[in-house]
Amino acid sequence: MNLILLFEDDFIAPGIVRLSDRRYSHIHAVHKPAVGEELKVGLLNGLTGSARVLKLDDQSIELETRLEQQPPPALPLTLILALPRPKMLKRTLQTIATMGVKKLCLINSYRVDKSYWSTPLLSDEALREQLLLGLEQAGDTTLPQVTLHKRFKPFVEDELPMIAANTRALVAHPYEASACPPAAQAPTTLAIGPEGGFIRYEIEKLQQAGLAPIHVGQRILRVETAVPVLLARLFPPL
Repeated sequence: MNLILLFEDDFIAPGIVRLSDRRYSHIHAVHKPAVGEELKVGLLNGLTGSARVLKLDDQSIELETRLEQQPPPALPLTLILALPRPKMLKRTLQTIATMGVKKLCLINSYRVDKSYWSTPLLSDEALREQLLLGLEQAGDTTLPQVTLHKRFKPFVEDELPMIAANTRALVAHPYEASACPPAAQAPTTLAIGPEGGFIRYEIEKLQQAGLAPIHVGQRILRVETAVPVLLARLFPPL
């Protein structure tokens, strides 16, 4: 936990927070601060800064906060991701939050097992939990927006063209594709398929929506590997 995320309901007085949940347990076990020491904190969807320890006991910690800095800049990206299997979804959600993705569309695909859409990990609370872990790792505070699209064709035909308009619109595909373009801080729409990739019909529909196929070499990558590799290739370090 490189940043302790704070929520509005943590405040017990102006500038003063009390924590007694997972965050307190982490602070108590890992940071082991003394009264008067400072910790790195940030307000969810707000500023970052520091907090001085006022009180610490076996049940809770009280902090005096000073929030003055902007969080790291977001990637100018909308990520279109075929729904991964649940175990991989948890890691991928944390990764995208850590790397600065703020708009994620989880979509259906021929190779996405129908059972994946029934996972409890798609509940608002479960999605939020994984995204918060990614933000804590990165020292970020801005929660990504996640939308679910269970029908491939309506999404690609009715919504994707507007999302992709006036952006660098790309779909990761290892076959019949151009090399990944150089890094640029440009508005981008990127689609990444499921394990085994998008089928030909889906690639054709994505191309009709304006997305150009790209690859990052001859090696076939798992989704959880492809996501950070592509983001690192497409955008300069922030």
